[in-house]
Amino acid sequence: MRPDPAPAAPGQESVWDYPRPPRAEVVDVRVTIDLGGERVVDTRDVVRVLETSHPPVYYLPIAAFAQGSLEPTAGESFCEFKGAARYLSVRGGGTVAERAAWNYPTPSRGFEVLADRVAVYAAPMDACIVDGEPVVPQPGGFYGGWITSGVVGPFKGGPGSHGW
Repeated sequence: MRPDPAPAAPGQESVWDYPRPPRAEVVDVRVTIDLGGERVVDTRDVVRVLETSHPPVYYLPIAAFAQGSLEPTAGESFCEFKGAARYLSVRGGGTVAERAAWNYPTPSRGFEVLADRVAVYAAPMDACIVDGEPVVPQPGGFYGGWITSGVVGPFKGGPGSHGW
């Protein structure tokens, strides 16, 4: 059962207005990620994926990550829209966040822009920041959306949202 969307204020987006199937779009924002007291990425080369009921997932170029900060790890998953994903661990400042990132090495048609990009779960990081604003992780442990003041929900991932 679909919940009632929260009202969006001027300058905000409702995740309930996002498309399904999802859409990938280039955005002009600066994203930084810190782990273990170190900056592991700082880039303005950003693509976000928008999908109904989910906060945006930010995909960053593999080449923008600090040398040695991404390491392949066990596990894979499949998205009906984007294809087969592999998981990566993120390293920074002596800290290792296992399976804290993923990418689509050979994404499905329409999502080719994601091929050399990585998305990162915000929760295990010291900070994930979009244009100076620290993000809040999407509820639950499976989805990797980043919540900022620019989006309103409710967001899929929390208790009771399985059927949305």
